[in-house]
Amino acid sequence: MSKKTVYGIGNPLIDVIAETTEEEIKSLGIHKGTMQLTSTDQRNELVAFLKGKKVSYSCGGSCPNTMITLSALGVPTILAGKVGDDEYGRIYRTRLKELGVTDELRIGHQSTGSSIILITPDGERTMNTYLGANREFGPADVNKTSVEKADYFHFTGYMWDTESQMNSIKTALEAAKRSNTEISFDVADPFAVGRYRETFLNLIAHDCDIVFANNDEARILFDNYDAYECCRSMGKLCRTAIVKNGKRGSFVCHKGIITAIPLQGPSSAVDTTGAGDTYAAGFLWGQANGCNVVDSAHIASFLAGEIISQIGAQFSKEKAEKLIDDLKNNRWKK
Repeated sequence: MSKKTVYGIGNPLIDVIAETTEEEIKSLGIHKGTMQLTSTDQRNELVAFLKGKKVSYSCGGSCPNTMITLSALGVPTILAGKVGDDEYGRIYRTRLKELGVTDELRIGHQSTGSSIILITPDGERTMNTYLGANREFGPADVNKTSVEKADYFHFTGYMWDTESQMNSIKTALEAAKRSNTEISFDVADPFAVGRYRETFLNLIAHDCDIVFANNDEARILFDNYDAYECCRSMGKLCRTAIVKNGKRGSFVCHKGIITAIPLQGPSSAVDTTGAGDTYAAGFLWGQANGCNVVDSAHIASFLAGEIISQIGAQFSKEKAEKLIDDLKNNRWKK
């Protein structure tokens, strides 16, 4: 398998998952089925609510999901970010070690970021996200030597949440360019695009080799509802542009040539959590293992199809071993 390394900077969030009732959701004053950013007080109220309940923990966050999936599939990965000096931070780092990801997480003053996910009997997920220590990650936390030694540097649009996080990306980009480390950017969040459209367009044009966007993000970037045309426009700014178009598959533009990539997996998803993160992992897996861009995009679609066929944003060890065998034997080909 690949000996190429991927270095990622992201927001490590501990996913705390618990079953609850419709009545409890209402009593907490939460809108069922939504994702909301929570304050420290709201987060503490939810943590208190969970005491005595059966909960499960997993490593979450967009870039972390991509690094974990790559590691599970045999690509060496490094994750940088910030957690708190608390129980959630220790759980996160322990799990990360178990998953084989090299830990370059720093310890902040705030609590570890978390996503408290409440599941009602109908299977609906209500997510309550607290960024916490993630907001403190800054330029001094970037290991420039690790960036320079890596073959790929991957980050997401979520890093524009604070000025310190944004500046950390700029520091890493400078190091990546010095060493010709390939730069991979997942736009990741339509709300961030709405706030930083011109910044992101400039970033794509001047700093990135590989860019991922879904149809909503691409529409805001290029003021166009046509995913194909958005891919064409983004492909004029960077070497390799990918626009994911939901059930319609995706488009990849490499050096001006656009290819349609069909959807793989079920037409009706069991759980779409982490689908975009897994798509990015699949594409980078292909690139790290010497595949061409079109084959890498097919692999990305294949793995995204597998992740939406299950509950959760990461593959089990057994599932990952099967997928490695599928990838080695080209079973991703339609």
